[in-house]
Amino acid sequence: MAGNFYLVRCGDCENEQVVFGKASSDVACAVCGTTLARPTGGNAEIDHEVIETVERRSAGSPTDGETVEQ
Repeated sequence: MAGNFYLVRCGDCENEQVVFGKASSDVACAVCGTTLARPTGGNAEIDHEVIETVERRSAGSPTDGETVEQ
C-alpha cells in the first residue's frame, strides 16, 4: 500500500504540516485544531492548500536503492 505525504497549509492559521494522503482518521492542525484532511476509504480529502508533495512512495521497496536490515 503506497501513499504520498503532502505539505498542507492551514487556511485558518497558516501553519504548515505534513499529511499522509491515505489518512485513515481526521487530521487536525497541530496549532489551531482545524480539520485539514478527512478519510474517504481511499485517498484522504484534503480541505486546505496542498503546497507540495513531500515524499512520493511506491509499492515494493521501502525506499529507492536502500535495503532494510532485519
